[in-house]
Amino acid sequence: MLGEVLTAVVTPFGRDGAVDFERFRELAQHLVESGSDGLVVAGTTGESPNLTDDERLELFRVAVDALRGRGTVVAGTGTYSTAHSVHLTREAHELGVDGFLVVTPYYNKPPARGIVAHFRAIADVTDRPIVAYNIPGRVVINIEPETIVELAEIPTVRAVKQAYDDLAQARRIVAETDLDLYAGDDNLVFPFLELGAVGGVCVHTHVVGPRVKAMIGAFREGDADTARQIDQELEPVYELLKVQTNPIAIKAALNLLGHDVGGLRLPLVEADEGEIARIRDCLERLGLLTPAAV
Repeated sequence: MLGEVLTAVVTPFGRDGAVDFERFRELAQHLVESGSDGLVVAGTTGESPNLTDDERLELFRVAVDALRGRGTVVAGTGTYSTAHSVHLTREAHELGVDGFLVVTPYYNKPPARGIVAHFRAIADVTDRPIVAYNIPGRVVINIEPETIVELAEIPTVRAVKQAYDDLAQARRIVAETDLDLYAGDDNLVFPFLELGAVGGVCVHTHVVGPRVKAMIGAFREGDADTARQIDQELEPVYELLKVQTNPIAIKAALNLLGHDVGGLRLPLVEADEGEIARIRDCLERLGLLTPAAV
């Protein structure tokens, strides 16, 4: 297992728009000291479509060097192109990452057998764990349970990040495969734990990592009531993430909290004044910011 709490880490940018690798190093270290068992680097939250290959690979290298085994590094190497995904996976393997997050090929809408062939090709270049990332809201295609069963037959496909609120489908993944199930949406972590998930690949853990770790810990110890209470207390952070497309809101939240992760690359844009006010309100209700004086 790659960990119970994996944070899909943002990519900090400097004022010139370049990746701020030193800031990334500091953020990576902060996150593993604040409840995260590991990081997913250059995923959706890391703005992977707007990164060059050299930037992605350098982020992987810096993450491995920064954590030095204190947390796992899962490299986001999936793209809509199988050849490109294979290339990134091979290079990331050489850099020493612990595993790979491979999203369903997007835009070109392959049939189920194409998805399976895509994962097989990637698995051929590494012996490390692959997490299949099912997020139909972004890629249009849902990997159906029957296809996930086929993916589970690939020895190095070890987990599924399920960003889909169909609990029946999540239940089938647990019942019909030996894959580790990760909630791919933060508000699904607790419901998925009840179904047998190992944890979540999260965004909110940038700001509430210790609480999420405590929630999972309580559940593991048989205290579902405490875990449920923590989940309910986290409602403002679930609301925060809905203010605007990810990672716009979480970057704004981090900047408000003094982590200075910079802006975003177009076509993503920074939160506007009204959105920042809503994000601030959520952080205040979480007890992370002192309420502004009236």
